[in-house]
Order: sequence, then structure tokens, then C-alpha cells
Amino acid sequence: MLTAKQHELLVFIDKHLRETGCSPSFEEMKAALDLRSKSGIHRLISALEERGFLRRHKHRARALEVLRLSDDLAPPPRPLPAFAPNVIQGNFSGKLPGVRSAHEAGAVSLPLYGKIAAGLPIEALRDNEAEIEVPVALLGAGEHFALEVEGDSMIEAGILDGDTVIIRRGETAENGQIIVALVDENEVTLKRLRRKGQSIALEPANIRYETRILPPERVRVQGRLVALLRRY
Repeated sequence: MLTAKQHELLVFIDKHLRETGCSPSFEEMKAALDLRSKSGIHRLISALEERGFLRRHKHRARALEVLRLSDDLAPPPRPLPAFAPNVIQGNFSGKLPGVRSAHEAGAVSLPLYGKIAAGLPIEALRDNEAEIEVPVALLGAGEHFALEVEGDSMIEAGILDGDTVIIRRGETAENGQIIVALVDENEVTLKRLRRKGQSIALEPANIRYETRILPPERVRVQGRLVALLRRY
């Protein structure tokens, strides 16, 4: 299958040979095909030779022989479809197509008790009337509450200062889970739980902070981390 330019050159060479008895010069071929340089003619001739349409006789000037003609042209490239951008308008007063509201998506309101570095047990924070909407898909069975993170002790676990953590209330947790722990009945902290023999280790996720190892009677699990929300 020949391209349009290859076919055009082949026909021109054949016609020139029939009319003059010799092959055309590169300059004549360049002008006939309206090409800018002779290198384009070289490439076309090489392609025709490789496909068995032309033969070049060595050691003879302007010696081209047409072996066969072909009407088999490569189909022209299909035109690209017109570009029609799908633009989202900047007016967001209405609902975007395909985007559900919080209620349609199944969101629930959870109590936002306060900052987890506040140094108070969860029970002391329950008077806070703030709430936050959370998609139901982030939650499982059980009772949940939210806390705002203050500090950088868990940054290597992807929990940053100002994030909101969603906690499933409970008094038990598996080894390695991130929990809300109440220490000595007056300090709330978010740490990873590690059990070391008869002791409890509250492990930060930041090398700048030390792991606290405490007897189990000083630590009470308030819940475990199930989700995290972040505003940008």
C-alpha cells in the first residue's frame, strides 16, 4: 500500500521515462511533488524500492526503472473529530450533574468534641455542641465521634495538624491500631497501641516524640481511628 506522495512520484517517474527515455533528475522530482528538499525524494525512492516498485541501477546516472505500477493507495487519514470541550461552568449555585448532596449521599452528623490535645477525657468534651457531616460510607456499626487533631505527633501515619479524625467508640482495640487513649483519667491522646508484655505502649508516628510505656491500669481505650477528614 502506497502513500499519496509515493504513488505520485512513481507515476511521475514512469511518465517521464516513457516520454524522454530517461529518468527525471532529483530537482525535477522535487519540483513535480512540490517538496522543499531533495532528502524527501530520497526517502520516497527508498520506500518505493523496498516495496518492489522501483529499481535503482548502480553506477548509472539518473538510472531508475519502474518495475510495476500500483493504484493501491493508502487511505487518507481520517479527520479528527471536532474538539468539543466539556466545560463545567463556574456558577456553583445549582447542583452539579452527577454530584449528590450530603443528604442524598447518605451523610450523618457526628459530634465534634474538640481538639484531641485538649488534655481532657472525652466525657468532659461532650458538652461541645459542634457537629460535622460525615459520609455513611466511612462509618461502620457502632457509635462514632469526631476530634480535631492538634500537633504533629502522628504525621508519619498521614495524620496532620488540623485534620479531623473519626473515631469508633469502644474500650478495646487490636495491637497496632491507632486509638484515642485516656491516660490517668485526665489526658486524651491519639497514638498507636502496642502491647509490650504486661505494659501498654502509646507509640507516636514522629521520630521526634518518645513512646510512652505505661501500666494497663493507667490507660483506658476510648475508641479507634476509622477515618480521617482534611480540608484544603
